[in-house]
Amino acid sequence: MKDILIYPNTTIRNAMEKMGKVSEKVLLVADDEQKLIGAISDGDIRRYILNGGDLSGTIECVYHANPIFVYQDEYDIEKIKQVLIKNRIGLMPILHKDRKIIDFVTWESIFGNSLKSEKKPLDVPVVIMAGGKGTRLEPFTKVLPKPLIPVGDMTVVDRIIANFRDYEINEFYLTIHHKSKIIRAFFEEKNPKYSIDFAEEIEPCGTAGSIKLLQDKLDKPFFVSNCDIIIEADYNDLYQFHKQNEYDITLVASTKQFNIPYGICELNGGGSLKRIKEKPQYSFLVNTGLYVLNPDVLKLIPDNQMFHLTHLIEKVKEHGGKIGVYPVSEKAWVDVGEWSKYKEAIELFDDFTK
Repeated sequence: MKDILIYPNTTIRNAMEKMGKVSEKVLLVADDEQKLIGAISDGDIRRYILNGGDLSGTIECVYHANPIFVYQDEYDIEKIKQVLIKNRIGLMPILHKDRKIIDFVTWESIFGNSLKSEKKPLDVPVVIMAGGKGTRLEPFTKVLPKPLIPVGDMTVVDRIIANFRDYEINEFYLTIHHKSKIIRAFFEEKNPKYSIDFAEEIEPCGTAGSIKLLQDKLDKPFFVSNCDIIIEADYNDLYQFHKQNEYDITLVASTKQFNIPYGICELNGGGSLKRIKEKPQYSFLVNTGLYVLNPDVLKLIPDNQMFHLTHLIEKVKEHGGKIGVYPVSEKAWVDVGEWSKYKEAIELFDDFTK
């Protein structure tokens, strides 16, 4: 029960972290006596953030105050099935007559996987940008290309592909340059059950420049991922978010909090002290390196020039295009691109295997 309960004074950041641990992506809002007062979904939180909401704010202005529920003495499995189907909800609380939450049922507990798959299949290409030198991970990358650095019992590129394979995606492309022969040999030896093709740069042309090599092979919106990040997110929801909002590019952004361990001096004009703000906390949305792109944007990438995805985003905006942002929690993003983050990732995946 504690996994799905949340309280009105909970911050948006903490709600996101807790949301990431429940498969139904819904939390029940309770008062101090554990009486139901509302419900909040990951979509509610995402809309709040995209409307400029502060990550340090509480969920009080976000949650729905009239969630669907059933009283214990009215429990009827057939009626519950009908309500779940009609309202397309994944979780329903069961209440005592005083509205205290005593239990809950989920779609999976009622139907199993017969009517609703946890991860709907996607027929979408995936491009993994794997051509960099990985200088921040030297000396490992003096020997191995960055995509083949081990994270637990798998390489980082295997973990990225595995997350997409959960959605039955079969079409993968790797843009390669540094130690490209080793990467090719790795996949030839692996003989995977999915399709994988390579786009090799003669000279490095940046993250967007490398994707330009695949322009003739990509004819529908596709995923693009850095080769040093692992994102635990609902890729189907991300893809639908991109299409339904008619974005040209959607980037996945992670919440990130920075704590300043000092008192910060704020000044008035003329150099006099206005106040000292003790150990402030700042929250931001940072680019994770996972995107959805429409194939039409590739024509904006110049040939044979250094051109990164950040340049492409600016170019799309100059041409009146739309850029979407899909927020995920800090816990959903694992960065293995530098030593400190790589060590954290090793510890994380070691914990998963224990």
